[in-house]
Amino acid sequence: MALDVIIVGGGIVGLATAHRLLEANPALKIALFEKEAMVSMHQTGNNSGVIHSGLYYKPGSLKAKNCIEGYHQLIDYCQKEEIPFELTGKIVVASTQDQRVQLENLYQRGQQNGLDGLKKLSLEEMREHEPHVIGVEGMWVPQTGIVDYRAVAAKLAQGIQAKGCEVHLGEKVIDITKGLSYSIVETNKAVYEAKLIINCAGLYSDQVAQWTQKEPLDVRIVPFRGEYFKLRKEKEYLVKNLIYPVPDPNFPFLGVHFTRMMRGGVEAGPNAVLAFKKEGYSKLGINAKELWDTLTWPGFQKVAAKYWETGLGEMYRSFSKEAFTKALQGLIPEIQIDDLVEGGAGVRAQACDRSGGLLDDFSIVQDEKVINILNAPSPAATSSLSIGKTVAEMALGRFV
Repeated sequence: MALDVIIVGGGIVGLATAHRLLEANPALKIALFEKEAMVSMHQTGNNSGVIHSGLYYKPGSLKAKNCIEGYHQLIDYCQKEEIPFELTGKIVVASTQDQRVQLENLYQRGQQNGLDGLKKLSLEEMREHEPHVIGVEGMWVPQTGIVDYRAVAAKLAQGIQAKGCEVHLGEKVIDITKGLSYSIVETNKAVYEAKLIINCAGLYSDQVAQWTQKEPLDVRIVPFRGEYFKLRKEKEYLVKNLIYPVPDPNFPFLGVHFTRMMRGGVEAGPNAVLAFKKEGYSKLGINAKELWDTLTWPGFQKVAAKYWETGLGEMYRSFSKEAFTKALQGLIPEIQIDDLVEGGAGVRAQACDRSGGLLDDFSIVQDEKVINILNAPSPAATSSLSIGKTVAEMALGRFV
């Protein structure tokens, strides 16, 4: 029997999309396919667990709209489903006089995005929140929080299955063919038909999208690995909640920072280095074809030519614990190299266009048969329920 919707990808965005679709139309026949044995094994399950406030994003952008709306929707969902979370607040630190201008820009942007309670801080005021921090000026952001997104994803999966959604774990989509009335989805186990395909494949969203397009895509997913250290238990007192630097405005990354985790402990990181394969969680993991696809993409070549010095610095930090420690000391000088133990790593699916732009905003592209989510890195987890609602609204018109 043909399905109404097939969702490719069992991360938090795919799960939230199924949740929103069934919430709006419980009669829809939906199947979700995830190649791993569990949901949320990649970006969702390896991020820092931060509930983002919407501070950083251009007013009016998809990121700003979905992050701010998703923030409230996520908190409501966690309260309803009794998923533990905390609204801890965070401080953003300007370490140099030059960064004070960027901090002011962030302050203005946060106000434009409707954040209440933002407050500029002197060093003395910063230390009321984080006694061990250093900097020339800071900003308090009360809306930021922490949650375990794997717990959120597990609850979403449980909920959509209870409403009749088929969740196919360990089943990988290997091809899609668009037809007149139905599209054919081939997996490693079977063949299915559906009226609408929703591509939430994250790191492989470009590949899935290309199956449904005659013309070459103008974007390519470039994988960036973010590596973390953890503070030794006896040093966790150095960080009360969350401490962030002023980010480099040229990059869609927030810089190495400190995060108290919902699951316990304090993480330090991440850096942002090119991963040599889409799911390259280790430094030495290489997929020759995927690396070649990245290196030969004209957009990436332009990014590399423009920002090679910054990229080399990130690579150096990846292989030098001393350099990583020095970056963290810009926020907390007391941190020593022996205070850090190996943590985990995540891989960010960052879309890069042909002209050399690292897409800063979410990107959702649709036609009659397919909705492709082509760029949904951080803060996609915070934004997931709002992104799911946005995509569901796009989809539901097809089933009136």
